[in-house]
Amino acid sequence: MKYLILTASAVLYTLSAQAAGTHAGGHGLFPVGEPGDRAEVNRTVTVELTEADSGEMVFRPSSLEVKRGETVRFALRNTGELEHEFVLGTHENLMRHKEEMMANMDMDHEDANAVRLQPGEEGELVWSFTNGGNFEFACLIPGHYESGMVGSLDVNDAAAQN
Repeated sequence: MKYLILTASAVLYTLSAQAAGTHAGGHGLFPVGEPGDRAEVNRTVTVELTEADSGEMVFRPSSLEVKRGETVRFALRNTGELEHEFVLGTHENLMRHKEEMMANMDMDHEDANAVRLQPGEEGELVWSFTNGGNFEFACLIPGHYESGMVGSLDVNDAAAQN
């Protein structure tokens, strides 16, 4: 009986740790494309994650155009005073993810379509845009999206170079 109670306790502890712990593997398919191969990068786009003097949280640039089939290296720089993240997705997927983060404030990310940066930190995300459409990039740390940290991403057959 003691063994059964210990085993049950261990299982419950593991399940609760997984529920509150990491957030790995994304949310199913990536409608915006797939992780890219660094050897196949067509261009690099620098994106700054920061806070404006007005208090608004922003991406610079706040909109991007990408050609479908292109592989882009996003050179990400957090020049702000707060932690920020860069997450690619559809508006609907990002809103679901944002709600999950609100429900689980200590969620860690291990998603292929996201990079989280501390103040002063730099990172990168290499992405292949296999699907066309209108997408977003956003910071889903609670309160950041609402403070303006969202950008538009248009993927089409003849996108202008940013």
